[in-house]
Amino acid sequence: MTVLLTGIGELVTNDPAADDLLGLVEDAALVVDGRQVAWVGRAADAPAADELVDLGGRAVLPGFVDSHSHLVFAGDRAQEFAARMSGTPYAAGGIRTTVAATRAATDEQLTSHVARLVEEMRRQGTTTVEIKSGYGLTVHDEARALAVARQFTEETTFLGAHVVPAEHADDPAAYVDLVTGPMLEAAAPHARWIDAFCERGAFDADQARAVLLAGEAAGLRGRLHANQLGPGPGVRLAAELGLAAVDHCTYLEDADVDALRDSGTIATLLPGVEFSTRQPYPSGRRLIDAGVRVALASDCNPGSCFTSSVPFCIALAVREMGMTPAEAVHAATYRGAEALDRHDVGALVPGRRADLVVLDAPSHVHLAYRPGVPLVAQTWVAGRAL
Repeated sequence: MTVLLTGIGELVTNDPAADDLLGLVEDAALVVDGRQVAWVGRAADAPAADELVDLGGRAVLPGFVDSHSHLVFAGDRAQEFAARMSGTPYAAGGIRTTVAATRAATDEQLTSHVARLVEEMRRQGTTTVEIKSGYGLTVHDEARALAVARQFTEETTFLGAHVVPAEHADDPAAYVDLVTGPMLEAAAPHARWIDAFCERGAFDADQARAVLLAGEAAGLRGRLHANQLGPGPGVRLAAELGLAAVDHCTYLEDADVDALRDSGTIATLLPGVEFSTRQPYPSGRRLIDAGVRVALASDCNPGSCFTSSVPFCIALAVREMGMTPAEAVHAATYRGAEALDRHDVGALVPGRRADLVVLDAPSHVHLAYRPGVPLVAQTWVAGRAL
C-alpha cells in the first residue's frame, strides 16, 4: 500500500545531490511504499497513492539516528549528578557503581528498562539507535547485555573495555586479555561493533588498540570513546585505525583535527555530556570548518548524561557548539547514519527506509528555536506511524 504525505510545509530530504545541506523542499509531499520512500517533491506534482495524509503545514525530516547510547543498565546515579552540580568533578570511576547494579539485575529487569528508554527515544523522533554493553564487565554479563540490546536494534556495540572492574584493579593487563579473549568470543555473536574508552582512568592507547584489533579480527567494526576528560591519543588512534567514528572529542589539538579530516573518521559530538558534567563544550564549528564530518548523538547513560532527547542535543549544539540549525539537524540524521555505516536511513530520498519525524512546527529551525518543547508530533519507522 502507498501513502501520500502531503501538506508538508518544509521537507528535509538530506539529498546529497541537492544544492543546500538539508535538501529542503517547500510545500512538499512524500510517498511511502511499504517500508521505503518512493517519491519526494512538490505537493503540486505528487502522484496518486492508496491513502492520503495531510500534515497541515508541518515540517518533516528524517528520523534521528542516535549513534551512541548506553541503555543496558540498572540503578540510579542521581546523587552523583547532584554532587557534580555542587562542584565534584566527573571521573570515569563512577561507572563501577552502575556495574554492580547491572550485574545484580535480572534479564527481565534489564529488558524492561531498555524498552522504556527506547520508547522514550521514539517519542522524541529517534528511529535508529546504537546500544552499547559495558556495564557487566564479565563474560556472562557482557554477552547478556548485548543479547538484551539486540532485541531492540541491529546496532549493538561490545564495550567490555569500558573500565577495569574492581576485581581486576590490580592487574589491568589480565582484564584486557579477558576482553580480547573469552569475553569477545561470547559477545561477538550479539554485536556489530566494538568500542573502548581510551581515557585516563580507563584504557590507554596500547590497550585500546589491542581491543579494537581483536574485535576487527573477530569481524566487528571499531569505534572509540576518546578525548572526553582531557587531551590524549585516542582521536589520533581512531584516525590511524580508520574507525567509522570517534566519540566525545571534547579536548582536541590541531593535530587531532587534521587527523580526523584526513582519515574521514566521523567526530561524534555528545553535547548532553557537557551539559551534565559542566565540562567545556567541543567546537563543532572548528571541526566543520576544517572539513571534518560531525555527527550528534545523545550518549544516554546513567552517569555522565541521562538524556534520551536528540532534539535537546540539537539545541545544545546550536547554542553551545557553534553549529547552525541546519548543521545540527544534518549531524543528527545523515551524519549519524554515516557514523553507523548505514545507507538506508538518515535521508528521505527514494529507496531509503521511510523513517521520518513530523514536527508540530513549520521548520527544522524550531528544534533549536524552541528548546525543551515536545515538538515531535509523529514518528514513523519503516513506513509506519508509531
